[in-house]
Amino acid sequence: MRRRRLLLVKIALRNVRRHARRSALTAAAMIVGLGLMVMSRALATGAHEGWVQSAVRLGSGHITIQGKGYQESSRLADRLAAHHAGQVKEILARPGTAERVVGLVGRLTVEALAGSATSAVPVNVMGVDATAEAAFSELIDKLAEGRYLEAGDRLHAFIGVGLAERLDIGLGRRLILTAQDGAGDIVGQLVRVVGLFRTGVQEIDEALVHIPRETAASWLGVGDDLTSVGVLLGSSRDVDPVLQALRDGLDEPAIEILGWREALPELDAAVRLDDYGDHLFHGILLTIVALAIVNTILMSVLYRTREFGVLGALGLTRRETGLVVFSEGVFLTTISGMIGAAAGLGITWLLFRNGLDLSFALDSDLSMSGVLIDPVIVPEFHVDQVIRSIIYVAVIGVLSSLYPAWYATRIDLAEAVKVET
Repeated sequence: MRRRRLLLVKIALRNVRRHARRSALTAAAMIVGLGLMVMSRALATGAHEGWVQSAVRLGSGHITIQGKGYQESSRLADRLAAHHAGQVKEILARPGTAERVVGLVGRLTVEALAGSATSAVPVNVMGVDATAEAAFSELIDKLAEGRYLEAGDRLHAFIGVGLAERLDIGLGRRLILTAQDGAGDIVGQLVRVVGLFRTGVQEIDEALVHIPRETAASWLGVGDDLTSVGVLLGSSRDVDPVLQALRDGLDEPAIEILGWREALPELDAAVRLDDYGDHLFHGILLTIVALAIVNTILMSVLYRTREFGVLGALGLTRRETGLVVFSEGVFLTTISGMIGAAAGLGITWLLFRNGLDLSFALDSDLSMSGVLIDPVIVPEFHVDQVIRSIIYVAVIGVLSSLYPAWYATRIDLAEAVKVET
């Protein structure tokens, strides 16, 4: 039985070699399909990671720890107690978690009214630790004039150019921030502008104000309490294990721990929508590949009717004839899968390792869901994604070989030997 199976494999391999043109056409369809899948997946993953990195470095990080209800209310009454912030730092310093953490910041944020001699506009005031924020936030890289906050600053503010224009102020000018303090009273704080930033995102440039955290704490009367702790990770793929570590260590009903998907729902929706479009493209691509495989192998079966008749006369059963055809498809799928994966990785690396520059087609200030879109997409390669792509093509190749193999078993061998070639 084993020798007979080996004989069927040899026949299938011989047919793959003998019908070189047919084999090349079938293999080409799978190689192109898999190569395009690997390339598009690497570019899509790189684009999504770029969106997330841009958002979390301008926002609250990959993970946000805050008081229960603060996400909805944005009120100081729902702030995070100082000792809880200390517990977060302790958990993140543990082995297995510390290696994934790139930055950690504690912030005291309040909705306020910023006023100058000519105007007043609603803003989001963020009390920050200047040293930690400089290593965490991308906002410092968006400096337009002046400087960022420094250790030792007290009555200083770092604001967007859009806000400066709306208030008709510039560097060195003063503005008054008015908000409700921790006790619910209306209080004001005078600050002086030391720097301006420009992100290109209107809602940030016109509404965000950074001041020293000590100044914010004194102004709002909340002591060492915070509204949130932001955690910056090396990659968005590190979010789930760090989230689990924090949730296991902080079993407190008064605390909410949010990943970037929960903290930035609009960005999450945009990434998911783009993923759905990518899956649709891959589905269409795999359908085309499947039809090409079915067409090529089925045509080879129709043209080899006499050959199957001869094989039957030599002792092959209908089932074994179908197995020969099926084995041909499996061999082609295996070889094409390896070549296609290598081609997709190689071409993507050679052409786009420094990024795919789409600045010719995209506005440099293009934003989506409050995130500035970088026109240069740097591909990201993940082994699991490549393996999944290979599995998809392998499954398509195997399934596409079933019908031609079944058709081969239906050939009347007595009539097949009469066919003229």
